[in-house]
Amino acid sequence: MSRSHTDVPVEANGTSEIRDVIEEACPLAEVIDHVAGKWSVGILVAAARGPVRFTELERAINGISRRMLTLTLRKLERDGLLHRTVYPTVPPKVEYTLTDMAKELHETLRSLTDWAERHRTDITVAQNRYDTTKR
Repeated sequence: MSRSHTDVPVEANGTSEIRDVIEEACPLAEVIDHVAGKWSVGILVAAARGPVRFTELERAINGISRRMLTLTLRKLERDGLLHRTVYPTVPPKVEYTLTDMAKELHETLRSLTDWAERHRTDITVAQNRYDTTKR
């Protein structure tokens, strides 16, 4: 279930300030869901190298179905993170590029992926330690 389809009840004695914060956070949470989605990061990283075609994305992202790739591309385009260019050829040639907003986001994603690479072993060790002590 995505965050955009959950209703967070506010208690009867909650202040209007809390309600305002929740209402402001809902659209933000939806965008973060799109950006941080399982396939979105891979698509944005692949498109950061320059114009990329659908089949190139399909090959670059392990395990993604054509349907899921199509849906994720549409969401990212709708959110203003990808620009889709269709060339009038037979068959039509379609390329995806990052928008300026997505280029800025890519820097953040690159920092996150760098962090994950640096700490991959530490996380695996911590998971193994946790799993052996919790049995």
